[in-house]
Amino acid sequence: MRTLAFVLMMLGSMQVFAGQVDKEIHCLAKNIYHEARGEPDAGQLAVALVTMNRVYSGKYPNTVCDVVWQAYQFSWTMDEEIYKVVDDEQSWLKAQTLATMVYKKYATLRDDTKGALYYYAPKKVYPHWARFKQVTRTIGSHVFLKERS
Repeated sequence: MRTLAFVLMMLGSMQVFAGQVDKEIHCLAKNIYHEARGEPDAGQLAVALVTMNRVYSGKYPNTVCDVVWQAYQFSWTMDEEIYKVVDDEQSWLKAQTLATMVYKKYATLRDDTKGALYYYAPKKVYPHWARFKQVTRTIGSHVFLKERS
């Protein structure tokens, strides 16, 4: 009887964990979709990598959802009308597929951003903080940056 209770408890824990993983992948997909859906594959991957780099950096929250929803980090999260909308189904499916792959294989992926924790699109904005960071790469229409060495 005690063994059955333990097995049931573990199965419940696994379902909660699986639900949490699904939530994390969903947050990553939303960030890819809203930040980079018009970018080439390499640009979308780079945005996903920056999000994951932040999770593992020790400088940001340690979950994808907490990184994505941290105040004033990603402009799309500040507009309720934008973050509720997914109007390009093909791009959304692509973002979900990419998010799943990056979330599950992050540790084995080559980081073409070279450890970037930041990015911006110079055709849209030039954030004041960018001048204090080190550019690592330009991929698509985004410039990727990290802390100065």
